[in-house]
Amino acid sequence: MKVLVKLGGTLLDEVESRKRLAAELAELRVNGTQLVVVHGGGKQMTRFLTERGVQSTFVGGLRVSTPEVIDAVLKVLAGTVNHELVASLVEAGALAVGLTGIDACLTEAEPMHADLGAVGRPVRSNVAILNLLAINGYLPVVACVAGDKQGHIYNVNADQMAVACASAYGADQLIFLRRSRCEKRRRGDHPNAHSV
Repeated sequence: MKVLVKLGGTLLDEVESRKRLAAELAELRVNGTQLVVVHGGGKQMTRFLTERGVQSTFVGGLRVSTPEVIDAVLKVLAGTVNHELVASLVEAGALAVGLTGIDACLTEAEPMHADLGAVGRPVRSNVAILNLLAINGYLPVVACVAGDKQGHIYNVNADQMAVACASAYGADQLIFLRRSRCEKRRRGDHPNAHSV
């Protein structure tokens, strides 16, 4: 069975939550599921940008992506968030491999709207790399960053990335895991923290 799980970045921000999810995902993989994970990291992005004096602007729940924001996307989503999750999965016994949509043209995107800067809409996915990894016992972990054949880099909404990858991958199940908005507000998080 092929399963794609999309993890909201808020679930990955706390070590205990990340390790618990990693253990559950690793167990799925051991039970014979060909698993792919796509993750966001909006909360981590907002914190990183705020620490550097960059204010986040959202339009329709999507972060306006200036060159500064794209630099942060690569450092935070493709870097820290992805690798912390991969490390937790490895600790839980999975052969996890960190990727982005840029790798092997996994997900190609086009600009969504001029007002959003480098926010991309997935237009096609080439999941050969996912199939190659999954059938050989690896667990692909994909950060929601995409590109195109002209070398552009796009910040992609993690839900859209998950749908594009799941469709091309032929997933039997697509599962979205995120902390509820009510719980986010109780914790005092930004209501759009799940949007990248």
